[in-house]
Amino acid sequence: MRELIINKKENVENIILLDNYKLIEYYTNTEEEKARRLEGNIYIAEVKDVINGMQAAFVEFGDHVKGFIHLKDSYPQIDQTKHRIDENIKINDILKPKQKILVQIKKDSDKKKGARVSTHISLPGRYIVLMPNTDIITISKKIESENDRKKLISLIKTKLPNNFGVVVRTSCLNASSEEIEKDLSKLLALWNQIQNKYNKNKDKNVLIWESENIPQKIITDLGESNIDKIVLNNKEEYEKYKTEYKSIEVIYENMDLIEKYDLNNQIEKIRDRKIWLNCGAFITIDKTEALTAIDVNTGKFTGKDNLESTLFKVNKEATTEIAKQLRLRDIGGIIIIDYIDMKNQENKNKILELLAELLKNDRAKTQIEGFTKLNLMELTRKHICSHINT
Repeated sequence: MRELIINKKENVENIILLDNYKLIEYYTNTEEEKARRLEGNIYIAEVKDVINGMQAAFVEFGDHVKGFIHLKDSYPQIDQTKHRIDENIKINDILKPKQKILVQIKKDSDKKKGARVSTHISLPGRYIVLMPNTDIITISKKIESENDRKKLISLIKTKLPNNFGVVVRTSCLNASSEEIEKDLSKLLALWNQIQNKYNKNKDKNVLIWESENIPQKIITDLGESNIDKIVLNNKEEYEKYKTEYKSIEVIYENMDLIEKYDLNNQIEKIRDRKIWLNCGAFITIDKTEALTAIDVNTGKFTGKDNLESTLFKVNKEATTEIAKQLRLRDIGGIIIIDYIDMKNQENKNKILELLAELLKNDRAKTQIEGFTKLNLMELTRKHICSHINT
């Protein structure tokens, strides 16, 4: 039983994904944060200043919102594994002051920087991400079978119009060709709508397309067939979801849903620095500006076998909990895991393989770099929900 809970209380909205009544994803939104969260939106922007020394330009979009764009994000999109941008090209060869360009917000602004924008548009669907004005086709790293990868790329190529690229999502693996084609047709129709709106508003700094909100992204990523219920306590939102998602049971409850589902204890644990494991060991999670450090400790666990076996058992259980916490807390950026040192290389490989397998269940893009010479595990994870810094 998978349920999406959208609980609104005063100025705060809680988005909760439950799997058999256990919390697996949790997000909070204030009205102010929702208004400032622009990532994924598509605007017509005006180039304000072109800075050749930085190979970047400053732009303005929407209601006088500032942003910046790098050369690589203004240059026609290329496959950087095969090609490189010509080193002789300068940003002012492409962008000029007062020029109007169609951009997508790739990263929201924070204390130090304005929003990062790009002319490389991507439109996410259930099975693919459509990329206009390029011919790049890439496939999720979570699809490991070379045979499956070749089949999916071959299928996509037969359906894809010229001058469009795609990212093939992991969900394609279990989809029929009809489902993939339907998803593609929907995204192509959306791109036509965006183009038409752009052509009618070329002289204005306006919003052309608003990206999905957090609950909508969850539904798109998981698929409507993989969500049993959507429960809301806001009548207006309930009516919208009931109209939009006809294949999901949508329920309105006029009460605090966190209280109804008895979720306070589970939510409180998300804020804890220390998480105890069933074996008696524990992990600690510490966030800094640069990275997130996760430390594994034996705690009360002594084990009954030899030392190496004991350490492996602790690290194995810790890995399962770490994968769970990364998703639950939506931890993004650089992540360093300080496992308890193991001398056996085979055990290290098993931990690496287990982490990779568990992260396949994570909707976020992750990249595992492996153990360093200091026996630290390095990986990166992209936030599902961009975090707004005030």
